[in-house]
Amino acid sequence: MAEASIEQLAAEMIDAGVRRVHVLAWRDLDDPDSGGSEEHADQFMRRAAAAGLDVTHRTSAAVGLPATAVRNGYQVVRRGSRYTVFPRAVASELVGRMGPYDALVEVWNGVPWMSPVWTRKPRITFLHHVHGPMWDQLLPGPFAALGRAIEARLAPPFYRRGLTVTPSEATRQQLLGLGFRAERVVAVNNGVDEVFTPDGHRCREPLVVSVGRLAPVKRHAELVDAAAAARRRVPNLRLVIVGDGPMEGPVRQRIAAHGAEGWVTLAGRMTRADLVGLYQRAWLVTSASLAEGWGLTLTEAAACATPAVATDVTGHHSSVVDGVTGVLVPLDRLGDTLADVLLDDERRETMAAAALARAQTLTWESSARGVLAALHSQVLARRPRSRAGRASSA
Repeated sequence: MAEASIEQLAAEMIDAGVRRVHVLAWRDLDDPDSGGSEEHADQFMRRAAAAGLDVTHRTSAAVGLPATAVRNGYQVVRRGSRYTVFPRAVASELVGRMGPYDALVEVWNGVPWMSPVWTRKPRITFLHHVHGPMWDQLLPGPFAALGRAIEARLAPPFYRRGLTVTPSEATRQQLLGLGFRAERVVAVNNGVDEVFTPDGHRCREPLVVSVGRLAPVKRHAELVDAAAAARRRVPNLRLVIVGDGPMEGPVRQRIAAHGAEGWVTLAGRMTRADLVGLYQRAWLVTSASLAEGWGLTLTEAAACATPAVATDVTGHHSSVVDGVTGVLVPLDRLGDTLADVLLDDERRETMAAAALARAQTLTWESSARGVLAALHSQVLARRPRSRAGRASSA
């Protein structure tokens, strides 16, 4: 039997009395710090709204953005800082400040909203990845330890009975290791925007691209070290780093330390069209990240037929099939592996074809359908059985 479409799922939810869906996430797509998590939420919410659901996205305030807005058919409410957004959003839901809701989607990104404690409405949790070692990059010592404790020990018991959705089987396995029930954790792959396509034109010289916010967890300074090591064997290698953020100063210092100003470019933020063109010209995409939930930039590049050489972390196992669509290695081998692949045209072209073939199976429509199907299952689980159903089970 064919899978139900997003429209069919939404219609059945509305028939069950569930039209108003609130989505809690600490940032939204227009935030200057937005990334893959925010892209994922937008892709789901815009499709749910187009299918007839009344979607409200509750998130934190951002400089230059209004407190309320409408984007892609859904309402956005921005109030509270990166930290106060959690208690403020919960309080708003408890007193109905944003209006009533029929179902809830919680995006757990490091700090949980603890929705199992305060709502009895149908709900699901979307968790992109377990932060683990990222806490030491994000917060000072005692606070990092507290973050780890909340994520790994304090919060999980409250969530194990609910339904949790992740973007990958790798993250699903991590959650099972934290005591989540196997039947209550569902992996739904991320998608790739249709604008990312190959055009068959590559740079004449080896071009390596890395895309991501300049944040400690992304380890761009260490990526410059790896590229410098690769350049000893590939003298004409160029590296373009796309993104901005708090680590721009240290990254520039590392570039200067290698005397790499002539071959490393910090491109800042790019338009979607320019990013597509860059992926299309690149020989490889790379990431030195310490942790990822998926590695969306790697599948975006794959859709442009550009294979990856990246760090061997959980999230990258979702976006890269190691040895097939790219290569995953420890950080200390990243430079040598970049050189190996850049110097092996046949290997690189084989991986490029495989990367493109896999990326073409990843769509945001399928991803959004999977998330909505999870919420739909929780809605129907709460629906009272008909008299006929009760009679037949008596």
